[in-house]
Amino acid sequence: MATDNGSPRREHTPSATIIPPTLPQKRALEDDHVPAVSSPLNPDAKTIQKPQVQIQTPDETQAAMSREKRAKKDSLKKREAKGTAPGGQDSSRTTPDPKKVDPIGNELAPMRYLLARPKPSDFEQSRGPVFTSHHDVQGPDGEAIEFFETSEHVFNKKNYHYTHCIADPTFPSMFYYRGTEPEPYGAHMSFEDTASHIYFDKAGRHVTSDKGFRMTRANVAVREGRWYWECKVTRGILQDRKEGDPESHGHVRIGWARREASLDAPVGFDAYSYGLRDVQGQKVHMSRPKDFFPPGESIKEGDVIGLEIQLPSESLHRKVVTGQFNPAVDLLDEVEAEKSIEAPNIIRDRVPIRFKSNIYFERIDYAPTKELEDLMNPSPMAPGSGASSEAPNPNHALPALRTLPKSHIKIYKNGKLMGTPWTNLMAFLPPASKIQHQEQGKSTNAGREFLDDGSLGYSPAVSVFRGGAVEVNFGPDFWYPPPGMEKNNTTTKDGDANADEDVVMKDADAPEEQKQPELRPVYERYDEQIVEDIVYDIIDEVGFWMADAGKVRDRTGKGEKGVAGLLPGGREEIKELVQDD
Repeated sequence: MATDNGSPRREHTPSATIIPPTLPQKRALEDDHVPAVSSPLNPDAKTIQKPQVQIQTPDETQAAMSREKRAKKDSLKKREAKGTAPGGQDSSRTTPDPKKVDPIGNELAPMRYLLARPKPSDFEQSRGPVFTSHHDVQGPDGEAIEFFETSEHVFNKKNYHYTHCIADPTFPSMFYYRGTEPEPYGAHMSFEDTASHIYFDKAGRHVTSDKGFRMTRANVAVREGRWYWECKVTRGILQDRKEGDPESHGHVRIGWARREASLDAPVGFDAYSYGLRDVQGQKVHMSRPKDFFPPGESIKEGDVIGLEIQLPSESLHRKVVTGQFNPAVDLLDEVEAEKSIEAPNIIRDRVPIRFKSNIYFERIDYAPTKELEDLMNPSPMAPGSGASSEAPNPNHALPALRTLPKSHIKIYKNGKLMGTPWTNLMAFLPPASKIQHQEQGKSTNAGREFLDDGSLGYSPAVSVFRGGAVEVNFGPDFWYPPPGMEKNNTTTKDGDANADEDVVMKDADAPEEQKQPELRPVYERYDEQIVEDIVYDIIDEVGFWMADAGKVRDRTGKGEKGVAGLLPGGREEIKELVQDD
């Protein structure tokens, strides 16, 4: 019985193939289709003669099916090659569509404005600040130091960044304006990128203040490589304090700062700067002082502090901020990445403005991000999340909290290496940095907050407090050259390198310490920035000229208000800037 129940009988196979009614039909029925036999539901149907079924032998059936399949396969290949289906519609591809290359016209370009023609005075060389003597102090060696109050120049404030410009007839498509530099030339502390109530010498290398802590940045910013500068404390904690002498003549802090760092606070106040405190030689970052110098050692008058920074290549930096960094691969290819010819995509949205007797380019500055503000001041009431509670690292989920591998800051005191207080510095290229969002009427910079305008990087920074004074030295003649820079910077009276020095050869199998980038003085970065500004000006001029179909067009007339590509609400006259003292 088990065999009978478990083995059903095989039914007789019909001679003709019967198509089950559940299978879908290969084609739709014709519009004039009517059933072969009438029924109460369709009494008007006409009886048609049922066609006779021709029964084919198995061999004939198999041959016909093979011909049909081969014909369908061939037609399918042809349709895929043509890219269309039988009905004329696009057929679905078995492989992804090739990436479409955006035309040049759709790439981001600098904003264009409606401006009046330049005045004759706009073609004159830009002038530096006006120096007015403020007070004299005595240095640690008994020398007299004169400080001046600067005027007739603009300050970087209220989320705006200013650089000097000049009218040039060779740049008609850029409305005749390009970047320039006034005296004093060379690397120095910036007169524009500084807080109020800071006084300089005429070279811009000596800084002091009679107010509370405030900061000034240098006119150079480093983006990759190894760089060194030093400073001497001329007014601060007394070296040999005698009875009746004050404890100090003021205080100082020195370090490196990004564009977002506040000028009305000391270096190390926020997450955008790293500072060294004169009291006990403490390191300060995000307003958190930590011991760094040996106990009982401070920074006093006459001490020379050297600061070295190392940053990875910009190609590796961009991989970090875009979330494409792979430590297993990218760190090994860092040496090859330094030789890459890949250039950054610099886009500068700027407009010329007048301030007293000078012309400046005005552009929106980079603003602090909420992620770093929360990192500096975490709220205990805020709900915790994996992204916000995670410590900054190169692969952080938030771009602003990503750090740079193989980056550090070293500190020297009177030529002696004191240590490395900071490693894995915060990344600064967009989207780690963000331009301040602004809307003025119909004008807005929405969608352009993550552009790189070329000003990002780490700049030497100095903070002074109530009489503290610092003299900076960006090279090439350092008071205490760091190891490895003495021979590199040895020059003759004619400025040529010493030919008697032996050439140092590097072995490919040398340890990692010998494969570090060359240590360079910060003053060399000034010349590099000048070259970069000239190249970017030429690129912008050519880009605008191509956008105008290769013609120089007059964009200053009243009939050009509706020209495409110009920022809506552009100024027809160069704005006259007014700043409160």
